[in-house]
Amino acid sequence: MSLEESLHRVLLRHEELGVRLSEEAGGGEEFVKMSREYAELSPVVEAIDNLNQARQELVDLEQMAADEGDAEMRAMAQSERDAVAARIPELEHQIKLQLIPRDEADARNAILEVRAGTGGDEAALFAGDLLRMYQRYAETKGWRVEVLSMSESEIGGIKEAQAMVTGRDVFSRLKFESGVHRVQRVPVTESGGRIHTSAATVAVLPEAEEVDIRIEDKDLRIDTYRASGAGGQHVNKTDSAVRITHLPTGVVVAQQDEKSQHKNRAKAMKILMARLYDNERRQLDDERAADRKSQVGSGDRSERIRTYNFPQGRVTDHRINLTLYKLDEVISGAALDEVIEPLIAEDQAARLAELE
Repeated sequence: MSLEESLHRVLLRHEELGVRLSEEAGGGEEFVKMSREYAELSPVVEAIDNLNQARQELVDLEQMAADEGDAEMRAMAQSERDAVAARIPELEHQIKLQLIPRDEADARNAILEVRAGTGGDEAALFAGDLLRMYQRYAETKGWRVEVLSMSESEIGGIKEAQAMVTGRDVFSRLKFESGVHRVQRVPVTESGGRIHTSAATVAVLPEAEEVDIRIEDKDLRIDTYRASGAGGQHVNKTDSAVRITHLPTGVVVAQQDEKSQHKNRAKAMKILMARLYDNERRQLDDERAADRKSQVGSGDRSERIRTYNFPQGRVTDHRINLTLYKLDEVISGAALDEVIEPLIAEDQAARLAELE
């Protein structure tokens, strides 16, 4: 389909939705759905209007530049014509980006999971560094981070942690963080000063809504037990910890950080729904994988995506061969956008190429 045909379809659909919304009373699932689509198309329609205005302006300026009457006016029109002609391709490119099918999960909140991988205590310390990096990055975006569960190591690192990140377009910016993060540095536990390589795994799951995943009670096995902390001592004397098993898939989620069994169950269900929703999304991605030119957004948990080299102060993202010599700024969250933005741009370029 040509660009002009795509633009025409967008304008027709936007007009159709406007008419239907004006005729229907507010409320109902269909009305909400149409309202959301109308709102998403409105910026595209505005961009199309700007493009059409620029094209018409170019036609008018070309006519003025061809007029042999007033030499001064003709020179001015030629100068303005060149500026408008240079702007039109950029306006077309911006519209093409807006026409790329949007990941329906992009605007959602996300569940962030960080787990220590190979490397023992050093891997746990690195996992803690990653969690703090995302917490500080979230602060720069005005997002809220709620730690749902955390299992700490004996020397202060993190064996695994789960957090809910809420805010605007959270998943769209964090989804490329899924994968294996590798660190190269001298561990604080190493007296010989040798550089070790350790790893931690990050998973970013879009928050699932009840309409996305329907879970039958018969498909769940819910076990309760006493929560325990490091060393095995009991945190409390009641069976407040909850373990939920989704029988059809075998997915297991356990929560014990809250003293209330009800709160632990609610958190566990939220994580379970996110994992099941993510599984469905990844199955669809796998089905489309043969047709995709880019795997930037594949979210493969086993893929080594990034290396943090402390001796050289270097961060390298292996998917796009990006290297930044500003590790301190990245690991503090302040410069994480300098890694995330190129990943988003690379994904957009690959998806745009698929459309053309």
